[in-house]
Amino acid sequence: MYLTLDGQGELYRQLLRALKQAILDGLYAGGTRLPATRDLAADLRVSRNTVLAAYELLCAEGLAVARGGSGTFVADAVPSRTRPRHAARRRDEPSRYAARLRGLPPLPLPAPRAGLRVDLQYGEPMTNAALLTAWSKSLSYAVARTRTGYPATQGVRELREQLAAWLGRRRGVICEPDDLIVVNGTQQALSLLARVLLDEGDRVAVEDPGYALASQCFAAHGANVLPVPVDGQGLRTALLPQQKVKLAYVTPSHQFPLGISMSLARRMELLQHAARVGCWIVEDDYDGEFGFEGRMLPALRSLDRDDRVVYVGTFSKTILPSLRLGYIVCPQALRRDVLLAKRLADFASPGIEQVALAHFMSSGAYERHLRRASLELRRRRRALVDGLSRHCGGRVVVENTGAGMHLVAWLPGLDRAVLQRLIDAAAERGIGLHGLDGHYASTPPGSALLVGFANASVAQIGLATRVLAQCLDVAVRRTDISPRSDARLAPA
Repeated sequence: MYLTLDGQGELYRQLLRALKQAILDGLYAGGTRLPATRDLAADLRVSRNTVLAAYELLCAEGLAVARGGSGTFVADAVPSRTRPRHAARRRDEPSRYAARLRGLPPLPLPAPRAGLRVDLQYGEPMTNAALLTAWSKSLSYAVARTRTGYPATQGVRELREQLAAWLGRRRGVICEPDDLIVVNGTQQALSLLARVLLDEGDRVAVEDPGYALASQCFAAHGANVLPVPVDGQGLRTALLPQQKVKLAYVTPSHQFPLGISMSLARRMELLQHAARVGCWIVEDDYDGEFGFEGRMLPALRSLDRDDRVVYVGTFSKTILPSLRLGYIVCPQALRRDVLLAKRLADFASPGIEQVALAHFMSSGAYERHLRRASLELRRRRRALVDGLSRHCGGRVVVENTGAGMHLVAWLPGLDRAVLQRLIDAAAERGIGLHGLDGHYASTPPGSALLVGFANASVAQIGLATRVLAQCLDVAVRRTDISPRSDARLAPA
């Protein structure tokens, strides 16, 4: 019990005043048992008789009740805690960083909706019993073998060794374990890089449309964020500002959200631009492991000869978002600063999960999981494309991308109001649809849906495309069907 005696008069009266103040301030609610007299006397280094005298006076004043054999309790009639009498009424000015945070626009992240039969929301990964079983085994392995002390800020050595070998084989990124820094997902990577690279007023080029959390991260650190349009070949490098740009953020392997792959010509132009103006490139390879049609281009980092590309990877899409592990392949010039920023942010990422992930990769379980997941994602994507073609015909145009866990479905001729009616009609029938327009900094070229398919079975996708076709009729006022008129959901 924390009590401060005021030093005025006899000890038992000092203790009585301190107890009364604590009770009246609401620190001890009605019915709360006060500390045993022996314990409180030992804590305050006073005699037990001093505590007994103070408790007796509390009871005499009606603030406490002595219950034989049970102890002394605060009286039930004592009012509950109220606002401190001297609480400051003025609103303190926030830091410039906090003020920028408050001024950020809402993120285009849909709120969870109860009662949906199928939610075609992007970002939900594909999980299955085999993955969870294999991951549980790796966790059990790690619990018995992880050192109990703090892990290294840079990351557990065995995980960095596995990552370096994996990136060389799968993404063409040649690096050493010392080039890697383990972080808590992509978002921490971006935040650390922003702290290290950006001062207030620095210019940052981002894709439009693009990943809003990246743009907001840079804006919160005071950067001047400059959206650059994207076309069928990726970032339109000819439109990059010719003035000094400190950083360019791109998703070249599978552009978010349009899903296209940046052409080799554009990649070379971007690298040349960075070398010419002296800017850094942050390459976010958020789901580059999932390619279905043809051979994907290697990572942008694999083409970099000036060590200006910072490669960021994550396991949120390939394993589980709740794992919260990612990594940075860090240029030599930045490594020390990023490590210092990481140390101040959280000292290190969780050690047990890092050792488990290293075992998951070295045992072959990760590669087996990716093979199975890629095959199933291919099935689900094909079911989605076929279902949209069969049920919606030419009313829906799908971007021809063969990778990732989502696609963009354009709705020619529909304005924003009709798109919203479509989304609302689908929600009434238990299908979650999500618009693309919130990912644009500029005016979108048309109406479209961002459709995630990783967390829906083939049967669920078939249902969703049938309902989508019906809701298109409702949205353009062709028919009026009653909610949930479609067939019952088939089992996953």
